[in-house]
Amino acid sequence: MSADPDNEYFSDGITEEIINALTMVEGLKVIARTSSFAFKHKNIDVRTIGRQLGVSMILEGSVRKAKSQVRITAQLIETHGGVHLWSKNFDRELQDIFALQDEISLLIAEQIREHFGHIDIQDHLIGTPTTNIEAYKLYLKGRYHQLKWNANDIAQGISYYEQSISQDPAFALPYFGAALSYGISASWGFIPYEQGIQRAAELTDRGLELNDQAYIGQFAQGTIYFWGKWDFRNGHKYLSQAMATNPSFTDAEEGLAELYTAIGAFEAALRHTEHILSINPLSPNHYYTQANIYYLCGDYATAISSLETALQLDPKFALATEMIALCYIQLQEYEKLQQFLDQHPQAQHPSKCRALFQLMYPHMKEVDVDLSAVRTEVKEDHAASLIAWNLYLQVYLGQHELVLDILEKRLEMKTGQLINFKHDPFFKPLHSYERFQKMVARIFDPSRLPEIGSPTIITASSPRAVIPEHEVKSYLSAIANSLERERLYLDTELSLKGLAQCIDLHPNKLSWLLNERIGKNFNEYINTYRLETFKTKALDPKNSHLTLLGLAYESGFNSKTVFNTFFKKMEGLTPSAWLKAQKQKK
Repeated sequence: MSADPDNEYFSDGITEEIINALTMVEGLKVIARTSSFAFKHKNIDVRTIGRQLGVSMILEGSVRKAKSQVRITAQLIETHGGVHLWSKNFDRELQDIFALQDEISLLIAEQIREHFGHIDIQDHLIGTPTTNIEAYKLYLKGRYHQLKWNANDIAQGISYYEQSISQDPAFALPYFGAALSYGISASWGFIPYEQGIQRAAELTDRGLELNDQAYIGQFAQGTIYFWGKWDFRNGHKYLSQAMATNPSFTDAEEGLAELYTAIGAFEAALRHTEHILSINPLSPNHYYTQANIYYLCGDYATAISSLETALQLDPKFALATEMIALCYIQLQEYEKLQQFLDQHPQAQHPSKCRALFQLMYPHMKEVDVDLSAVRTEVKEDHAASLIAWNLYLQVYLGQHELVLDILEKRLEMKTGQLINFKHDPFFKPLHSYERFQKMVARIFDPSRLPEIGSPTIITASSPRAVIPEHEVKSYLSAIANSLERERLYLDTELSLKGLAQCIDLHPNKLSWLLNERIGKNFNEYINTYRLETFKTKALDPKNSHLTLLGLAYESGFNSKTVFNTFFKKMEGLTPSAWLKAQKQKK
């Protein structure tokens, strides 16, 4: 969805809320925020978007906010042929924003069900987390800045979250947003570690007191335990809870993949990254997470492939750039390393990269780096870079005891950059040291690890029978009688919900009945009646003065494209070709 620049935070927030609401519909594949937002402000053909995301429908629209009014336009488009299936404009008071989000989400889910097949839809998808609209706007501003993922914006996000809490202390979401922001800032070294983690834990606990079923809160709790405290058992517990609450929440599943990576459960980690990439295929960060697993397994060529995809999605992704350089060092490919660094000037530490290569492979004559400058450049301050370049250099300069000293201190501080130290290939020379072995034993003590079984990835199950067998026949008769007697299909606005009301049956049950017993989705079923009505009218000489499209509209179709597409699908001919063939038979 698009918006005016001043209210982009609001548009982004509303769009994300609708995405999150639709993920709660079991059986509905919804592309995650990162991949959906990749097309924001871009004029790209919907068929191209459909292919890139692997989806059959897209939702596009706009959000406009002016004082106490909000206008949202939304349209649902089929990606194979670009057919517009549904569109609607909504003008409401800002005070009604949550009811509006719920209404839009339900309408979208209902349209998808009518066009594609059975899914159960809850009565409501979005609740009312606060009655204070100013607090909600401040929360959306906080999230808008937090998701930019840099120190200044995260700090700005915290400020907005805390203002939101001040406006409504009973509103749980800003507590979780602020907690995640403090936790990330502490883990990345933006703020003092203990101060940040303590504040994050306090905020999460308070948020969960207000809403212990919020998956974002469970995710925040899991993130603090995992990244903040390196408590893998409890981190796993809460991240798994978040996934169970919302199986399409890719942030929680990526957290699980990262946790499995840290403890060396690489197979489980890879299965999770495969799943999150299926619902968030344009996320450079997910490809980086996948590449990191391959890298720590020693499969550097496959890691490079995933990292190159990440860079295609985000050419400024510095962490991906630096990891590719690390892979070339491990592969002993100096020529490729040189070429890569020349082609990627955004690489932050090219001189350290070349120096590390020479230190590791001094026998390779084509490497000629002045190591004296590197020796003086390496200092104990290792927090400035997300890659531990200085530690790596010191390892291969032979300063093992110094590295172990620094490593011990950094591990005590739970520095996020070093959470994978156990499997980091550049630390292999340290593996024989008793101090290193004790660090590994302490951090990865079995009492701190989760029990690892097969990853639980929830997928759509086959629809179970929702109507007793002895009632099926009577309901099928009721549907047919209503349509034939009252000719409901002539109503161009007829919906599955409307037909369900006519026969006194819940829409979920009617959807199941049509799809599982008749073998047609709602639109196919209703359009079959419309098609037969059109054919009767078209062959009636009394209607010869009317156009075929006019007859189609009289038969209940409300779109030229839908009529022509459905007709050709069912008859194998265009309407005009079919009519000509019928006349020739006579």
